[in-house]
Amino acid sequence: MSSETAKLQAADGHTLDAYVASPEGTPKAAVVILQEIYGVNHHIRSVADRYAAEGYLAIAPALFDRYERGFEAEYTSEGSQRGMAIYGQLDFDLAVADTRAAVEYARDEYKTKVGVVGFCLGGSLAWVAAAELPVSAAVGYYGGLIAERNELQPQAPVMLHFGLQDDHIPQTGVEAIRVAHPAVPVYLYEAGHGFNCDERGSYNEAAANEARARTMAFLDEHLGGAIDNSGKAGL
Repeated sequence: MSSETAKLQAADGHTLDAYVASPEGTPKAAVVILQEIYGVNHHIRSVADRYAAEGYLAIAPALFDRYERGFEAEYTSEGSQRGMAIYGQLDFDLAVADTRAAVEYARDEYKTKVGVVGFCLGGSLAWVAAAELPVSAAVGYYGGLIAERNELQPQAPVMLHFGLQDDHIPQTGVEAIRVAHPAVPVYLYEAGHGFNCDERGSYNEAAANEARARTMAFLDEHLGGAIDNSGKAGL
């Protein structure tokens, strides 16, 4: 496995960095890893590395580059305050545009199908990506804004993960998603917000491992197969 920093360009001309982790040999597909409010920090880079170890090209775009280039925060009270300060400036539509830049980079540079996997803020973006971007699969972990965008209709397969003890996401919202989108697998875990992150106090190893196994099987199913004749991944 190897890693590098790539430069992406969004449709409005904004340039942003992306951490790119490449597997040994030809990638079986690409996965865009969408950050929490803590930026493309050590944990998000490690997530990308783990997907590369599974044979995927993993791209983690720096979605906060529009507000503070190179932003990284730790999982501390101060780090949360810094992340929330940047999040308070966030233009969600521009975050979608930056996500699109990462998806199109993977499609154009590597001629492969692309999935997205997002956490918290990134989990909400993954939901939007499934409805609006040319992706072949999307996985959202504890995306708190998904219920607010419940009217969106995914155009690609989606899987969602939530914690039953999540203080940030009401279970009423999760249930509303399940009712509106019965075809979308929604998994609940005896865990809190951020349960996948092994650098947070809320980390739940059992839930993280179960969600990861489901996610990997889901991606392997939907990101397999050939690309179309244009060199772009089919939906």
